[in-house]
Amino acid sequence: MRPVASLVHSRTRVRPRYALLPLEGFPDSRLPTWPGARVRVLASPALGAGFVQYLIDLPAGGRGGFPADGRGDGRGTETFCYVLSGSGTLAGGSGDYGGRHPLAAGAFALLPPGDAVAVSAAPDAGLSLLVLRKRYEPAAGVEPFAAVFGHEADVPRQVWADNPHSLLQTLVPDELGFDLAMNIFTFSPGFGLPVVETHVMEHGLYFLQGKGVYYLGDDWMEVEQDDFVWMGPYCPQSFYATGPVPSRYLYYKNVNREIEV
Repeated sequence: MRPVASLVHSRTRVRPRYALLPLEGFPDSRLPTWPGARVRVLASPALGAGFVQYLIDLPAGGRGGFPADGRGDGRGTETFCYVLSGSGTLAGGSGDYGGRHPLAAGAFALLPPGDAVAVSAAPDAGLSLLVLRKRYEPAAGVEPFAAVFGHEADVPRQVWADNPHSLLQTLVPDELGFDLAMNIFTFSPGFGLPVVETHVMEHGLYFLQGKGVYYLGDDWMEVEQDDFVWMGPYCPQSFYATGPVPSRYLYYKNVNREIEV
């Protein structure tokens, strides 16, 4: 928040194909199933996104979640969670993956369509997490996925585009049962994407660390830790890392499904 006497300005940009949204511009919201939580709605269909993404801060001992949506057509709501800080537990999943799962910074989970999700913060620490929800897109002959639980420290950092200064972590298996990807890119300062990408997938991107410049549409714009970026289909995009530390961002994209006509 800027001092009261200062002039108001912002790096915020909202365009038909993209949005750059620094965290300082989001007012707090509340959700009925997350009592006591500080909620910020980062992306939604009102923006043009095909998903909803939240930043949720639970106080110590707080609880929240999403009930099962009860749809029987295979298009229930799937939920991805990533822990930014704090500790707690997540109850969800079914079969071999059902039960309670510990949460700490860097932990993540993807719950199948229709599964209920329940999150609890530790009694002595709050919990800050990113949550992305979307309708699952079933495909003929393809079995829906089972729940995924993991920690980013256990996911290999793979060299991307033959550049050891560009590392990609694939959090969700690259299998046809999944209709989304959740990845973490890490770039050393002075490196970035080697091309301007333009594609049908959309992105919800949260900047975890560092800073740099992002090419969106026709402009290069400064980005830094805690910025959120939405990129719609066919938005020209690229990134170049600057600053003293590596840049890291977590991003969503929709994948593995035929485009409806």
